[in-house]
Formats: sequence, C-alpha cells, structure tokens
Amino acid sequence: MTLRQTLASLPRDARDTLFLLFVIVWVIAPQVSNLPVWTSVLAGGLLLWRGWLAWAGRPLPGRWTVAVLLVVAVAGTLLTHRTILGRDAGVTLIVMLLALKTLELRARRDAMVVFFLGFFTMLSNFFFSQSLLTAAAMLVALLGLLMALVNAHMPVGRPPLAQAFRMAGTMALLGAPIMVALFMLFPRMAPLWGMPGENLTGRSGLSGTMRVGEMAEIALDERVAIRLRFEGAPTDVPPQSALYFRGPVMTSFDGRQWQAEPFREDSAWAARVAVPASLQVSGPAVRYEVTLEPQRQPWLMVLEATPDAPQLPNMQAYMTQDLQWMTTRPITEVLRYQAVSYPQFRHGPQQAVQQLRVYTELPTGFNPRTLALAAQMRTDPALATANAETLVNAVLQRLRTGGYSYTLDPGVYGEHTADEFWFDRKEGFCEHIASAFVVLMRALDVPTRIVTGYQGGERNPVDGYWTVRNADAHAWAEVWMEGRGWVRVDPTGAIAPNRVGAFQRLRAPQGALATAMGTLSPGMVQNLRAVWEAVNNSWNQWVLNYTQKRQLDLLKALGFESPSWQDLTTLLGTLVLAAALGGMGWSAWERSQHDPWLRLLARARQRLARAGLALPDNLPPRAMAQQVQAHFGAPAQRLSDWLLQLEQLRYAPSPATELAQLRSAFRSLPWPQP
Repeated sequence: MTLRQTLASLPRDARDTLFLLFVIVWVIAPQVSNLPVWTSVLAGGLLLWRGWLAWAGRPLPGRWTVAVLLVVAVAGTLLTHRTILGRDAGVTLIVMLLALKTLELRARRDAMVVFFLGFFTMLSNFFFSQSLLTAAAMLVALLGLLMALVNAHMPVGRPPLAQAFRMAGTMALLGAPIMVALFMLFPRMAPLWGMPGENLTGRSGLSGTMRVGEMAEIALDERVAIRLRFEGAPTDVPPQSALYFRGPVMTSFDGRQWQAEPFREDSAWAARVAVPASLQVSGPAVRYEVTLEPQRQPWLMVLEATPDAPQLPNMQAYMTQDLQWMTTRPITEVLRYQAVSYPQFRHGPQQAVQQLRVYTELPTGFNPRTLALAAQMRTDPALATANAETLVNAVLQRLRTGGYSYTLDPGVYGEHTADEFWFDRKEGFCEHIASAFVVLMRALDVPTRIVTGYQGGERNPVDGYWTVRNADAHAWAEVWMEGRGWVRVDPTGAIAPNRVGAFQRLRAPQGALATAMGTLSPGMVQNLRAVWEAVNNSWNQWVLNYTQKRQLDLLKALGFESPSWQDLTTLLGTLVLAAALGGMGWSAWERSQHDPWLRLLARARQRLARAGLALPDNLPPRAMAQQVQAHFGAPAQRLSDWLLQLEQLRYAPSPATELAQLRSAFRSLPWPQP
C-alpha cells in the first residue's frame, strides 16, 4: 500500500490532525534559528509524538502528563531567558504552548485554541525577520491554517483538501483588499516592524573594534549591507574608487586589536575629542538615497564626506569629531534616508596641535622590528627631515615593490602583527595591511589612524540600485598632513590596485552547485541574483519602508491639501464602513438568491423542533403534516393544513395560494408549546 493510499484509509480526524501538525511545523520551522536548542528539540518531539498518536489511533495523554510538560516548558523559559516577558522569552513560550496544545485536541474548542496560537506564532516570525522570503513562507502558512480552519467547520464526510484550499484561498482573496487598506492607511508613528531586537550584537561585519586577522572572515558574507539610489544622470555617480562609506574610526591599539574611542571621563579622552573636525567641502555634491539593512549598531553609512545630517524618519543623527554619523539608538530595522556628500573635502586641523600626539602612540613591547625599520628609514638623508606626504609615499612604494600580496587566507598572525606582515608573511587582508601601515607611520612619528567602513559597490542592472555587501567591508588609513589635515590613504591599493580602482575584490570559494552553474552558464547565477535582489529591494522600499511620510504623500496625491493622521483615520474608517455596507448588501443579495420556499419550510421545521418535534431535513411537507398530526393531534390541524398548502404551492399545477399569503399565515399559526 502506498503512502497516499495509507493516508486515504486513515479516519477523518486522523487525517485532519496530521495536516494541522504539518502546518504547525511549517509555522515553527523559520523560528528554529531564533529559539533555544531545547525548545526546538522538545517542540519537535511533541509534534512527532502527536503525529504518531494520530497515525496509530492511540488515545491522547492524560492531563497530568500535559501539566508536567507545561511546567517543564515554563521552567525552561525562565532558566534560559530569566523571564517570561519580552520578545525572545515570549516567542519561546508561545511555541511550546502551541506544541503542547496539540496533545489536547479532543474537541472543536481545543482546535480553535490551536488555531489562535498558530496565527500568533505565525505573526511572531516577523519579530525576527521581515524579508520577502519570510513573508512568502508565512503566506503559505496562512493558507494552511485557513485550510485547517475550514476542515474544522466541515465535520461531515471526507471533503478533499482541494475543496478546503479553494475555500481558504477565496477567504484570503476576499480579505486582501481590507488588508491592503489597513496597511496603507492605518496611522503609524514608526516603520512597520519597529519593535527593537533584544540582541544588539551587530549583524554587519563592522564593529567598534578591529582585531587583526578577523576581518577577512567578513569576505565570506555576501549579504547586502547597503543599497543606494543616486540622483541625476549616470555620469554624476562617483567612480567605484571614490565610494568610501565611513564607519568606526580606530584610534587606540593594544598590539593586537584596534578600538574606536568610547566615551570616558578622563583627560586623555577629552584631549582626543578636542581635535576639531573642521570639515570643509568643495566641488559638486552627490545626492543619493540609502537603504540600510538592520545592523543593530548606531552607525549611519554615508559617503565621505557628509556635512549635513541625513534625513531620518523618527530618529536623530549627529556627527562625531571623526566625521562619523551616528544615530541616537541602534538600527534594528531597514532604514531609508537621504544624504548629500562631497567627494572633495578637507577636515581636521591644518596646523600641528598638541592633541595630535595621541595619534602617534604605540603600545610598548610590540612590533620591535617595525620600530627598528622606522628608525632605519629616518637615517636615510632623504627621509630624515621629510614631511608626512614624503614618508607616506616611501611606505607605499615599499608595499608596491616589496613582494607583498593581498589574500583572504593569510594564516593566523601572532603577537607582533606588524612585524609578521612587513618581514615574514608579506601577505594579508585589508586590516593586516592597514594596521601594519598605521603602526609604521606612527613609529615614524606621523599622526595616523584606521578608518573602517565599506568601499566600492556594484550596480544592479535590473533596478539601477547600487549594492554594497558585508563582503565589501574595508579598512583604510588617515594620515595627518600639515596644511591639508586628515588625508585618506588606502595602503591596500598599493598592493592590489584593482581592489580599489576596478573593484575586483577577493571572492570566497563557491559551493559545488554554484561552481557547476557558473561553469555551465557564467552569467546565469549573477543575473538570477540581480533579479532576486531587485525584487527584494522593491519589497524593502515599498513595504518595510512604508512610513507615515509616504502615507501622507498618498493623501496629497488623493487631493488632501494638508493631510494629517486624523485624515488617515477618517479615510480608513470610511473605507471600512463602505466595505461593511457592501458586505451587508452582498449578504442580503445572496440570501435573496436562495429558494424562499425552502427558507419558509426550514423556519417551520425550526419551530416544530422548539416545540419538541425534531424532523429530518429531507422530510417533505406532506410527511411533516402527518408527523404533526400523529404527535400533537387535533389541536395542530391548522398547522397540518398549512403544510399541505405549502406542498401544493410547490407541486400543484395551479396552486390556490401565494407564497406571501402562506408567509403571512405562518406568523398567525397556533404553534404547539414544548
């Protein structure tokens, strides 16, 4: 016997239960990466157990068993999250409650509770991800739950799942206009899913620290970090070599790790931040719109340099002394904003000040050979009294001609990272190169610091947006030069010019499937990815970033001069009222299409049932009259005559009465009392 035949031979309740369990697994599956391991294992075990009970026709466990499991679930939630409140703890608990409730599916009331928990669990998926894939998966889950709900309301017979699917699809289509209206017009004060995440660990490759040797791992992450849409003609877009997105600026070095300066209440920190930014921009401006993926960090990614604050919805931004734009809270949802940048700029003091000395500090006991190299360079007559620009060119020339290479896999560096790069390995990723460069420049007594961010990007030919990935994370240096201030120097470009100029960054090894597809059709994988990212970008732009401003813009397009949230509420209420009236009209029309003779006969059957005489639905009026005479006797003669007249109206060639007369007589009949 095949699996299909086996399923067809199962009792109706077993089949419906197995289908419901499959839908529940589909709802919970996207949450596995967000749930504690014990939750996924226990919930999966409970669902498998319930499926086996339905398949084998075994009785459900007793209430004490379920109660013990409930205590275990609540205790596990408390031990894991230290609370049962909040997003993570709440989702853990709701998943366990859903799995446990399937062990109590004894009546329709229990099924309704399962449906309610299933819909809530489906909604909770959006607390963690609002991607297009998640939305598509939850749309399938919605149809599955609606099918199970339809099955629960069709207890008679064995209706095929295709019938339930058609009915569920019809219900979803009928509700779609209301859903769209609520989405577009329901007043919102923040982006759609503005609930902040509890885990603020950065998703992007950037952080407030840069440990030498760890940044190469970011090249394996092909997820999108930033999308940009430039205004103006394509010729107004800066070249790829000028696309530097400024992130954290690293100033402190402990021999192994660079760190951005946190706020501290001491004189050293005060001296460092006292160096004025003194930003001066020139040349043509670049105007663009950024869609920033959630990074759970407060950093705004903008092109160097941006003098004015980006236009943010419901959030404020400020610029640090290091030209880094930041928000007042971590970015936990897709954020879209406009910015204006100037690729030609100057910043920092033009003349030497005491505060710049902190940018020449190095930890003692580290990189002795690099310090000796700096001392040796200073003995060269051409470099003994050279300025910063000359020293920078000398170090860059050493990188170009010294046999150094750019690689994703430089190996594990030891304690003296700069020494190993300059003298031993002579290969590294961008952070190895930038760190070794800055250490040598500081050893030469030149103020230097590391800047991290993103560099480059690629244009999507489908929608015209520029895409910057986590793999495009980059580290470069800034050198202070008298009369010029802080000047960007990218030492990686000296070793691998194509990384910055032609933007040929290193690629992570591809899997066997991607390699095979690329071999058969070199451009197919790239074209498919471009199409998918264009579709996903449209989802981000038109759904996740549908803010109150865009709602008000919609009202302006509809003719409102100065729209407000009150106008949104009024318009939404009007549409809901119109939909309700339309539904009432449709219901009245549908009822009018039903056979009025059958409705009158059904009313008579209902009145007799209340009087104590329950009759089958398929009994004709003449047989009903006979049952009335036999049950109630002579006092029910008028009722029997009325039933016979009702039958004559239906089947006699020329009935003596009209339906309206019988409907009027129905109200005056002496109905028996129970």
